[in-house]
Amino acid sequence: MEKRGRGVKSSLIQTPNQSSQQAPVTPRKERRPSMFEKEAYAQILRERLRESVHDVQYVEPPFDDSIADIGKEWKSALAKLKFANSYRMEPLKKFQAHSVQTKIQQILTENLKDVKYDDKVFSHLSLELADRVLLAVKEFGYHRYKFIIKVLFIQKTGQAINIASRWIWDVAWDSWVAAKHEAESYVALVLVFALYYE
Repeated sequence: MEKRGRGVKSSLIQTPNQSSQQAPVTPRKERRPSMFEKEAYAQILRERLRESVHDVQYVEPPFDDSIADIGKEWKSALAKLKFANSYRMEPLKKFQAHSVQTKIQQILTENLKDVKYDDKVFSHLSLELADRVLLAVKEFGYHRYKFIIKVLFIQKTGQAINIASRWIWDVAWDSWVAAKHEAESYVALVLVFALYYE
């Protein structure tokens, strides 16, 4: 009776004659030089500019102290103030929708009282109105609120329109306001979304 093995094929078993016919071993590639080594910095630049008309002799890498000092000054000048975490989960002043709506309505009536519908004019006017509304809302002083302002101009041509927005928000602190100005040829609609940023 024959013993059966694990199914090793005879073609996979090497004999001493076959071992000399192995594939030649390829030499290892040299590692790329690091850009942090001074000698390699110019070589890296030469490789990058090989097809360029520039000839790089030697470039001093930017590791001297003067550049580091300039970077520190630049970062400190542009650094934002960092405050300690207050662990406040609710605003000091809750968003008052009614007062914001009256202010937005006033802005709309002042800016659109004698304006006729023109799509080229309204493309710029919508940006201006959004900026004015944003500045007016920020004057109320709602800290830690982020505002999203949508300005829509809809030409009246006998059509019906439905506008919908969907958000994930906190019902207790987040809110929204809509203001509408209607003329003979168009309807202007401003939507302000106030989202509390914890």
